[in-house]
Amino acid sequence: MSKIAIVFHSGYGHTQRMAQAVAEGAAGELITIDADGNLTEAQWATLAAADAIIFGSPTYMGSVSWQFKKFADASSKPWFTQVWKDKIAAGFTNSATMNGDKLSTLHYMFTLSQQHSMIWVGTGLMPSNAKAANRNDVNYVGSFSGAMAQSPSDASPAEMLPGDLETAKLFGARVAAVAARFNK
Repeated sequence: MSKIAIVFHSGYGHTQRMAQAVAEGAAGELITIDADGNLTEAQWATLAAADAIIFGSPTYMGSVSWQFKKFADASSKPWFTQVWKDKIAAGFTNSATMNGDKLSTLHYMFTLSQQHSMIWVGTGLMPSNAKAANRNDVNYVGSFSGAMAQSPSDASPAEMLPGDLETAKLFGARVAAVAARFNK
């Protein structure tokens, strides 16, 4: 079984709830970036030992949170020694609006993974884009690059839609399946 780490920052709890769904699908370990953008040495060691790293951040102002960016900048130490080279990578995000420039956030994570010489995995999920589709369907937001969710600005994490959480769970399962095939 592959070791999967889900490293994420969550400002209000929505991205944390999404991370939990990703971890459930991937049977992975959650690593929370703290409010100051830091990880412990033990958390860095977990990332070094992982076969796959799934990145998560809310989309703020069209990109990752500053806490996630601080983590990404701090990853220059493992970058220098290419500790994450050839690990599977993936990413997820959440924002209050349907678009909210979430793709920019995923592109940031993709670029980070490529700097580390990682191998990116997308959702592998078809979008729910027919007339009969409803907001609770899997991949309603329609992302291929990574998992996306939308949570209204006045909704609590408990009010996240089951379709978005199921998308995150299926995404985690796909990353785990790819990691297992890649790490035979």
